[in-house]
Amino acid sequence: MENSQGKHISTNVMEELVAEEIEKQLKRYPKNTVKLINHVEVATYALNRLPPLYASSYKGLNQQKFKGKSQFNLKITQVVREAITIVQQDLLRDSSPLTIELDQVGQELQEAENALRELGDFLPNKEISWKNLVRTVKPILIKLHQKKYQNKDVWQKSVYQR
Repeated sequence: MENSQGKHISTNVMEELVAEEIEKQLKRYPKNTVKLINHVEVATYALNRLPPLYASSYKGLNQQKFKGKSQFNLKITQVVREAITIVQQDLLRDSSPLTIELDQVGQELQEAENALRELGDFLPNKEISWKNLVRTVKPILIKLHQKKYQNKDVWQKSVYQR
């Protein structure tokens, strides 16, 4: 379903709450251990043991966050702790992760990034970013715009002087 701003979406607030708890708990682990733990598997394990809290509006999002933190905070902490332990026990498990396909927005973003990289060849310092591109191209476009109107004025003066 679409509106004037784009597609309506819903989100599972529990995913955000679980992600926050994972980050919080993993801060206590050594960095080399954290690198080995698959965060997606920890989140998946935890989310399968917690109720979903979906929201489709900003008001609903805030309500669900409040509900999640007030009613499920202890459960989230316990389940994430368990998930980290379980995933950590099987660090070498071979799995084929799910990947997302690029939707149209993703494809357009990828095309924009490719175009940006291509334009980078023409920038003086070859350092490419959207901000750098705008900083470089904007003055050129302003000069071209000014020149266009100067030429227009010259042309109009010569036509009217005849």
